[in-house]
Amino acid sequence: MAQKLLIIGGVAAGMSAAAKARRVDPELEITVYTDDEYISYAGCGLPYFIGGRFTEKASLIARTAEEFAAQKIIVKTGIRAEEIKADTKTIVLKDLKNDQVFSDQYDRLIIAAGARPFVPPMDGSELKGVFTLRTIHDSLNIKDYLHHQKPVKAAVIGGGYIGLEMAESLLEQGCEVSIIERAPHIIPNMDEDMALIVTDYLQSKGVKVYTDTAVAGFSGEQRVTMVNTDKGPIEADFVLLSIGVLPNGEIAARAGIELGIRGAIRVNDRMETNIKDIFAAGDCATTRHLISGEEVYIPMGTTANKQGKAAGENAAGGQASFKGVLGTGIARVIEMEISRTGLSERECRQLGIDYIAKKIKANSAAHYCPASGEIHIKLIADRRDKRLIGAQIVGLQGSAMRIDMLASAITMQATVEDLIDMDLAYSPPFSPVWDPVLVALNQF
Repeated sequence: MAQKLLIIGGVAAGMSAAAKARRVDPELEITVYTDDEYISYAGCGLPYFIGGRFTEKASLIARTAEEFAAQKIIVKTGIRAEEIKADTKTIVLKDLKNDQVFSDQYDRLIIAAGARPFVPPMDGSELKGVFTLRTIHDSLNIKDYLHHQKPVKAAVIGGGYIGLEMAESLLEQGCEVSIIERAPHIIPNMDEDMALIVTDYLQSKGVKVYTDTAVAGFSGEQRVTMVNTDKGPIEADFVLLSIGVLPNGEIAARAGIELGIRGAIRVNDRMETNIKDIFAAGDCATTRHLISGEEVYIPMGTTANKQGKAAGENAAGGQASFKGVLGTGIARVIEMEISRTGLSERECRQLGIDYIAKKIKANSAAHYCPASGEIHIKLIADRRDKRLIGAQIVGLQGSAMRIDMLASAITMQATVEDLIDMDLAYSPPFSPVWDPVLVALNQF
């Protein structure tokens, strides 16, 4: 008799798990339960959809339920998992279309329940014009509001990647944009000296940037008109709350599954939880930092896909592992590109690592090429052995993707000496004779 795999949740982790499990075991019975209508889509593309870079939501869809059905993977939408009964290997489910409650049994279970936007208790958060952005439905609601209400002053609460990308989209919609960040600087996972370059750039484009500023709530008659902060009110008739996410780990906790940092489901490198035959992956799960070795919660679409793949293979009887992350990230706002990987100076200090940091400013291409723009690179190495442990890049066109070579070097535990004479490609439209990465390495 065929074994039965149930998966709670779709999108990156859940559907990657289902697809990989099917490749490993062609006979495995696979059923995915998700409370969303859209099961596999490009969540990172939502700001660009809102901004009008493309107009059809179908462009966001990676795969449909029908396409998975062709692989003998059953996908049931509009169904929420209510309870996991580990002792009987049963999950209790609720059909959101008719409120019918039913159950299903599994041999192995993968929890890919994702995360939800963090919305702290604040007065006025229920007003029209206050949004979060996590799903296709969220993006459609925002597009509808922008089209019909035509807001003039937009406030983005949170200066992370999504906040910056949405600032660009709102500028393109003709809004005056304010970014409000509680931390001392925007892009909190980068160091302040690098983030300030982006702040100066945003301000040069007319964006108002408020840092070290806490939001207390919102005011307005039915529709938002004001953001109330500890530094005073800020006018806004559109607000995006982009202050992070919370892992959906509650259903696991009620089943006796151990939670880790920030309430995410604790897993090992095989994506196993503390309960036999139950795995977890994606934005609801923890991972390990490849440098510090510590448990971290860094929800990213790339990580969700990799964790899902490992969970699916192991749930189907394979022997996969996912070792961890460096926190590599990349984003663009208007024409400014930003990227980072490994540890920042702040993280090094928190971990007690004795480090050396070097920063350079250069051209991204030969100075006489139209594509050449300013690029800032910051590298961080362990003082003891000069092993590269962190990198941050801020610059114009062609800058940010250099982070990938640095992430590769950090993953391979390369030292500055190992990298200082790398044979990097050179052509004037792409790089100066001395690539800025090599210039930075030669500062050590």
